[in-house]
Amino acid sequence: MLNLPDLSELSSLQKDDLIRSLWPLQQKVQDLTSQLAELQARLNLNSRNSSKPPSSDGLNKPVPKSLRVAGQNPTGGQKGHIGSTLRQSANPDKIVVHGVPTLCQACQKTLPPAYVAEARQVYDLPEVKCEVTEHQAMRTVCSCGHVHTGEFPVGVTATVQYGPRVQAAMVHLNQNHAVPLQRTAVLMEDFFDLPVSQATVVKAALAGAEILQPTVNDIGQAAVSAAVLHADETGVRVDKKLHWLHVLATDTLTWIGSHPKRGSEAFEALALLQQFHGVLVHDGWLPYKALECLHALCNQHHLRELTYLLEEQNQAWAGDMIELLTKANHMDNLNCADGKTPDYNSETYKTEVGGLRNQYEVILAKALAENPVKPPTGKRGRTKQSKATNLIVRLLDYRDDVWRFMTQAGVPFTNNLAEQAVRMPKVKQKVSGCFRTPEGSKTYCVIRSYCATMHKQGANIFESLVAAFQGSTPQLNYG
Repeated sequence: MLNLPDLSELSSLQKDDLIRSLWPLQQKVQDLTSQLAELQARLNLNSRNSSKPPSSDGLNKPVPKSLRVAGQNPTGGQKGHIGSTLRQSANPDKIVVHGVPTLCQACQKTLPPAYVAEARQVYDLPEVKCEVTEHQAMRTVCSCGHVHTGEFPVGVTATVQYGPRVQAAMVHLNQNHAVPLQRTAVLMEDFFDLPVSQATVVKAALAGAEILQPTVNDIGQAAVSAAVLHADETGVRVDKKLHWLHVLATDTLTWIGSHPKRGSEAFEALALLQQFHGVLVHDGWLPYKALECLHALCNQHHLRELTYLLEEQNQAWAGDMIELLTKANHMDNLNCADGKTPDYNSETYKTEVGGLRNQYEVILAKALAENPVKPPTGKRGRTKQSKATNLIVRLLDYRDDVWRFMTQAGVPFTNNLAEQAVRMPKVKQKVSGCFRTPEGSKTYCVIRSYCATMHKQGANIFESLVAAFQGSTPQLNYG
């Protein structure tokens, strides 16, 4: 490090030269300080204060911190919640009686008829083993020479083949529960004493996807006919390249599709979102906003961004906005309790919502004064703004979409339905690493769409897959 020279020995001319040489460095120091702050801010981003997925947190996961107000609800199960525990069955499959002797052990008298003093039940699995059924087609020849041959059942086409329950089990494990091919084969042998190859598991998945494709097409059409639809997308690796899984979800339906592109090109190729004219709930990504429908922004994303601004940048207005949005969500939940729909046209309700929105405008006006929009620099492209400014401008420009959950029936506060639909595909990606071919990706999307929809509709997924392989896919509720 250079020592500071004795300034008293410098002439006025020399001091002026020194100032001129150092003055340009002032801007560089400011720029470097700004870049350092931005890089530090990126390091502080996590799944709690941004849109980053929890899987990106690694082992350094943020400490959970609820946005709920302390004391609103008691701890533990809430009033009216039906617990789930192991209970005795009213109709046990087997009864083992543990009797008493016929004579009294004390006086040797004959004992009266015994009664059930206590019953204890043990839930267990029966021994499961693969069952081989041989179909024999009989043949006889009439004296006139005509040959009569018995017919095999529908679906029995090969000398040796796997039945619908075996195929459904392999698809359920590998596709729906993300168990790798090799481990699926091992589990089939361990559970059912049925050794199968990895190729057999793949073949079952391809057959299942072919059977279920028409049903999944119907799911997609029903989804875009809904009044409120949730949409999201997530990246996956397919054949060593980045592809995208696109998700559409309602309370009763889940549709997943795969495409190499993320935006409007994928929307056009998948040919569903252009048909939608209801309320689309999403995270504010620009291609969604270009669709000709009403929009509702996910406020959980806003709460995460506001949490970052409050905790990492000490912006007090962000805390006020968190409190306001959380309060509005709580009020909406109370209004919609027990399945009741609030009267959105009543003067009382409009006044209530109007008061909240006035507070919203006041908070954002204060925030914009503290984080003004930077004027154009004259350079090509948009002028780079801070995270706070970008969020403020978005909340102002799309204020009606932010508050859609309070002004239109059936619109939720968050986009959780779509985000939940992408969780299992992310698990599949973490387990398998990638899809080797586009066909494998599409196969997974078809089967996962069907299984997720059946789960939402309260059906047994395994039995639904069995029915599909038997040629009688269960009738779905598309309403």
